[in-house]
Amino acid sequence: MSSKALRALLLAGALASCRQARQEQAFPDALRDVSSIVGDSFSTEDARDRLGEAEQVMRLAGVEPGMRVADIGAGKGYYTVRLARAVGAGGRVLAEDIFEETRDALAERVQRERLDNVAVRLGKPDDPMLPARSFDRIFLVHMYHEVQSPYAFLWHLRDGLKPSGQVVVVDSNRPTKRHGIPPDMLACEFAALGMERVQQTMLAGGDAYFASFRVIAPRPEPSAIRPCKS
Repeated sequence: MSSKALRALLLAGALASCRQARQEQAFPDALRDVSSIVGDSFSTEDARDRLGEAEQVMRLAGVEPGMRVADIGAGKGYYTVRLARAVGAGGRVLAEDIFEETRDALAERVQRERLDNVAVRLGKPDDPMLPARSFDRIFLVHMYHEVQSPYAFLWHLRDGLKPSGQVVVVDSNRPTKRHGIPPDMLACEFAALGMERVQQTMLAGGDAYFASFRVIAPRPEPSAIRPCKS
């Protein structure tokens, strides 16, 4: 066999392997609306503080000094800086966003406020790029309804939890096209990835709710995931 023919054969094999890998990693689409990505719904952090949501959420989530937590879709860092104070010098916060400009602005804020227990990272829309088995709590605050590929996102995200860890979701009880997600739909999508709801409660001051989830079953193969119907 000539070297040219050998190269062609190897290339064909590589392409076939890539196609097979893509097929094996094919995740189902969300059978519901997905919200467009928008900025913070509150004009100032003082306005958010007056509602007391962050303190209530961290209390419900059981955040304690020394914990390792992740803030996914961290944006301007409202929760990031408050989590950093809550976990203290012995804890760690990973703040992740999918936009480079947002990531860079948050990194500047972290440096400016000398939050030595915070690391900032760039993630992907369908993969937060978390180190495996690392976090006691993973926070998804007012952002899950904007995730374009929720099953791929959760498939990757759940590996970031410690065995006793939990995913914490804060969202609004309204249709996804109105920048929220009904709690039952949220629970169904998490269940499709082998996670069950631990607790759920409405938050003070509006239609926002708190929900937390833990892993109870092995991670399914992407082709075995059954999407939830709206």
